[in-house]
Amino acid sequence: MRLEKTAAKALEKAKYNRYLLSAAVSKRANELAAGAAPLVEMDPKKFKYTDIAIREIAEGAVKIEGLEEG
Repeated sequence: MRLEKTAAKALEKAKYNRYLLSAAVSKRANELAAGAAPLVEMDPKKFKYTDIAIREIAEGAVKIEGLEEG
């Protein structure tokens, strides 16, 4: 999936709140940099941590805190 489509899908998961998406991507990218295993099939040696974090959010593997359910 292209990055633009992935980012659009991740933004949809964040209910179009760019601030929450940015905060979630940053937090998850820091976790990946600290050694956390990716929750999607992406090699951290080939992809940036932010790209992996966006894909995880887009695919629903990582939930965004601060979103109201419903």
